[in-house]
Amino acid sequence: MDRKKILKSLGIIVGITLFVTLSTRLSQKSNYTLTDYAADHPELNVKTEKSISAGDDSTYDEISKNNEVEKKQDANSVKEKTASGNVEADLIETDMENEAKQEIRTEMLIGETLMHLDGSEGDFFRKDISEDLRKYITGISYPAEEQTDIDISDLDYVHIKYMDFEGNPANGELICNKYISEDLIYIFSKLYENDYRIEKVRLIDEYDGDDDLSMADNNSSCFNYRNIVGTKTLSKHSLGLAIDINPLYNPYITFNDDGTSNIYPKGSEGYADRSKDFPYKIDENDLCYKLFTERGFTWGGNWNSSKDYQHFQKTKP
Repeated sequence: MDRKKILKSLGIIVGITLFVTLSTRLSQKSNYTLTDYAADHPELNVKTEKSISAGDDSTYDEISKNNEVEKKQDANSVKEKTASGNVEADLIETDMENEAKQEIRTEMLIGETLMHLDGSEGDFFRKDISEDLRKYITGISYPAEEQTDIDISDLDYVHIKYMDFEGNPANGELICNKYISEDLIYIFSKLYENDYRIEKVRLIDEYDGDDDLSMADNNSSCFNYRNIVGTKTLSKHSLGLAIDINPLYNPYITFNDDGTSNIYPKGSEGYADRSKDFPYKIDENDLCYKLFTERGFTWGGNWNSSKDYQHFQKTKP
């Protein structure tokens, strides 16, 4: 056999061998998954996810764990940037902390905790002030002095339900005179049934007993042993016989001899003109006004020497 024929035969054999090898690899490649690739190349640390099938709880658990790990890694990354002086990361971490604190504050009621309630009492109820709650409010909303015009035994803790500004049900709490406990339970239950919006109902003690801070935060509150603003006269709030509703939108206004006025709280000036129409305004057509006056309360919006549109009070015989 001459040299040319031998080379030609070898070429044919090599060609056939290459064709068979390539065909085999192509057929195998169609079944070659990302998981297979990861197994063949462990040095690359390729991440893969299992397919999620119905009822495969282990897969869901694994993915949940991976998500938690990633969240912790993100949080650590923020902390590392903060430690290195990254101002933006510092602001992000602060926002995250503030949001977490706000969520806790929204869910927790201080009075409810100190009253040792277990949730079996329902949404609308009254109870005597517990010893723990008394200790907490003493020196804040309740005076530390022994001689006062109100005894702790004259006060009730009242738990209510209300609709917040976003239309979500929320828990609220008040301290009031026992004389109006049932009135408040009735009124707030009717407001709740009728989807009446209130921004928040917290103990004034959360604001260190500062009525200005409470009003500016649009907090609706009742008992607070204090004088009427700008006077040395005790307010009806000191007896637990008065309540303020959505105070930011229903300001307290006093009038000066020179024709000027003082508007409380700060920031509520835009709501002093009661001829205007705006949300959360209390007037004689408002359900809140109707319910309180039906139960024997007087409204500060009807006063002449001043106007207290947030304020309802009841006189004890």
